Amino acid sequence: MKNLLPLQELDLKIETCRLRELEIPKQKQKFDVQKKRLAVELDERDKAFKALQLEQKECEKDIEQKQAQILKYRNQLNAVKKNEEYQALLHEIDMIEKQIGVKEERILVVMDEIDAAKMRLAEDKKRIDLELKQIADHCAEIDAELTEAVKSRKELEAQREPLLTSADPALVSKYNRIRTAKKTGAAIVPMNGTTCSGCNMTVTAQAVNEILGGKVHACAHCGRLLYNPEFYLETSVG
Repeated sequence: MKNLLPLQELDLKIETCRLRELEIPKQKQKFDVQKKRLAVELDERDKAFKALQLEQKECEKDIEQKQAQILKYRNQLNAVKKNEEYQALLHEIDMIEKQIGVKEERILVVMDEIDAAKMRLAEDKKRIDLELKQIADHCAEIDAELTEAVKSRKELEAQREPLLTSADPALVSKYNRIRTAKKTGAAIVPMNGTTCSGCNMTVTAQAVNEILGGKVHACAHCGRLLYNPEFYLETSVG
């Protein structure tokens, strides 16, 4: 048991390292959310900018079509003989020219909005690029932390073999079975008075006496191996 206790202490350290290896990558989750938010923000800004450009092109196209219509009507004026038809064409031309005026005014407004949107988009890209760089730096630090954690765990694992060879094979076998079944935590625990310190359940009187005498017993309730810490302390001192 004396040789098995250091093995458990080592395994618990290894277990802590493994749990840390699982937790470290989770630190990236908040950065993944932040990157998605930044991508959405930039996409919305870009779409707004392109929508204004598209509106300007559509206004210009509409003006071209209306100007072509005016040219068509002006050509028809030369062929019209009735005054009513002549006046009707002039009215149509006047209406279209007013529509063109509205479109031209809108283009001027849109052009100002495009300039502002272009400037805002450039500023947003600069800011977002900086934020993404900061995120990348943080993620690199997390990756380095994970690499170091894996290295530490492997260094600890390299220390297991000497401890395994020096421990009682039968106890090692029981110890491994318990650790496999319980996944985490100690497989060997000291007896606390007449109770198991692992599950706090009472140990039978016969088992208590044998454990006090130096034997190792499996707890009838949780299956952990029970030992008398004072016995092993005295043995190691003596």
